[in-house]
Amino acid sequence: MRGLASLPHRLNPDHGTCVAIVECPQGDRCKFAYVPELGGFELKRLLPAGMTFPLNFGFIPSTKAEDGDPLDIMVINDVPLPMGAITEVRLIGSIEAEQTEEEHTVRNDRLVGVAASSLLFGGFCALDELPLDFIDSLTSFWTQYERLRGVAFKILAVQGVRPAVAAVQKASNAGS
Repeated sequence: MRGLASLPHRLNPDHGTCVAIVECPQGDRCKFAYVPELGGFELKRLLPAGMTFPLNFGFIPSTKAEDGDPLDIMVINDVPLPMGAITEVRLIGSIEAEQTEEEHTVRNDRLVGVAASSLLFGGFCALDELPLDFIDSLTSFWTQYERLRGVAFKILAVQGVRPAVAAVQKASNAGS
């Protein structure tokens, strides 16, 4: 059985588009992770009351990031997407970060994309077009999320489309 993680990411570097798979719907407190061996999603943890995923969160299939998992992506869309949804996204940037756990530091970036089907947000082409307060809330969420897990999470930079596309290209080669 072919798992979701091995689906082609269909990166189109000229348009900055690729495929994303949603693990955690926007507004949800549940952190799910796709487990290829099970062919499904496993509940990993619950976020504290009042803390929810600010955007749809998932991964880009057929990639492997420095932390050993597929590349993480936050998907902006008009509505929360269900767990397991496969959606085409247009990359608009990335939040570059490193995390340190048990004295081991790795990069663990969060790409940001807009769902191709989005009616409200389809016009956004770059992360810097979004309000600064919105970007600050995303970086604050991830810093707090990882802190609650006992992981130090340091934001390195907020980047545009080209570094996001380059990250998918690099992680595609790593996943081969």
